[in-house]
Amino acid sequence: MTDRDPAAAAVVHGGPGRPAVGLVLACHPGPTVAVTALVTALAVAAGRDAAGCVLAGAAVLAGQLSIGWCNDAIDAGRDAAAGRTGKPVAGGMVSARAVRIAALVALACCVPLSLASGWRAGALHLAGVLAAWGYDFGLKATLLSWAPYAMGFGVLPAFVTLGLPGEPWPAWWAVLAAALLGVGAHLANVLPDIAGDLDTGVRGWPQRMGASRVRLVVPVPLLAATCLLVLGPGGAPGVAGWLAVAAASVLAATGLLPAARSSRVPFVTAVAVAAVDVILLIAGGASLTA
Repeated sequence: MTDRDPAAAAVVHGGPGRPAVGLVLACHPGPTVAVTALVTALAVAAGRDAAGCVLAGAAVLAGQLSIGWCNDAIDAGRDAAAGRTGKPVAGGMVSARAVRIAALVALACCVPLSLASGWRAGALHLAGVLAAWGYDFGLKATLLSWAPYAMGFGVLPAFVTLGLPGEPWPAWWAVLAAALLGVGAHLANVLPDIAGDLDTGVRGWPQRMGASRVRLVVPVPLLAATCLLVLGPGGAPGVAGWLAVAAASVLAATGLLPAARSSRVPFVTAVAVAAVDVILLIAGGASLTA
């Protein structure tokens, strides 16, 4: 044991720690809460009853928990090698084994919770969750690293609408906008970590483009989603719609300014544009069905 790196030992045995806190942090609580809140709000806006909204939120929460825990369990060794001691497993707060078990339990819970919205809605949601697991299990290091994000986000409007009476399919523009939102989220999420990812052998689509190119590409899918959400429902966009497009454009441009050389600035502005898109998606909830 004396010859082993302390961080690596912590990955295997859990090290000193606060396992309960580490488990919470390892689920990626920010994205988990954000996506769960988005789908729950979308279910409310689309007209699901109270029970349907609760079931949709619970299914998405279970799925997101499984995805976050799966990610940290698989990346434990890579995080330790990259010196990411802020990560709960790499920092020794919780063991990789505990996180793996939690991921499997959450995935098992996700199955009945998803199917409670109907087999079509449930199957699509589970397909999106499994796509995210595929990302963690290797797709993240390929040119198709964007695909699980596109699928995982793209199925969410369908999961909501197929749970309505009559099981209506969502409008095409809602599905495409959600998928583009997922691609933008992928690029923004990876941007701050590209250097560390390359050092540990992860060569997904953003890593192969390089940080400078990713900074330029991040706004594209997010602004495309904004335009779809404003123009897709049909009819002339109102003042609020055009203001949303203007706000998203200004935010995106801010992330491209020469002063925004830090990868964190484009990341923050991308999150802000995504927030505009989420508001538009929820506001258009009543018109989500095809």
